[in-house]
Amino acid sequence: MFIGEFQHNIDQKGRMAIPVKFRDELTNGAVVTRGIDKCLFIFTKSEWNALAEKISKLPLVQSNSRAFARLMFAGAIDVEIDKQGRVLVSDYLRKYAGLSKQVVVAGVFNRLEVWDKSSWQDYKMKTEKESGDIAEKLSELGV
Repeated sequence: MFIGEFQHNIDQKGRMAIPVKFRDELTNGAVVTRGIDKCLFIFTKSEWNALAEKISKLPLVQSNSRAFARLMFAGAIDVEIDKQGRVLVSDYLRKYAGLSKQVVVAGVFNRLEVWDKSSWQDYKMKTEKESGDIAEKLSELGV
């Protein structure tokens, strides 16, 4: 399980360190793809395969299903962690998420999310302000 929030830098070559706490989970490689809310998602291979299986079963005739599949699959890349614990984040993914030098890597249960530091701070501030409303809506779903 991935939990916690860590600040890191992306170097000029697009390499980003994976927090030490998460490296063991990603030793067999990982998949980086476009996330939702203008961040990147990093999945272990097994979590990626489970998600891919679910997406592949979505109805092809529904435009939202096709759009979501394109978002997840067309932008995805396989990555390996180097000896310094870094992964190479491709240019198009960095642009998609608006990543500058400083990023936040957030553990979100079955995935990591990579956010531009200022975007993360804005998102977090907004979400914290709305936490009561969010909790109320989730209670309707039994959470």
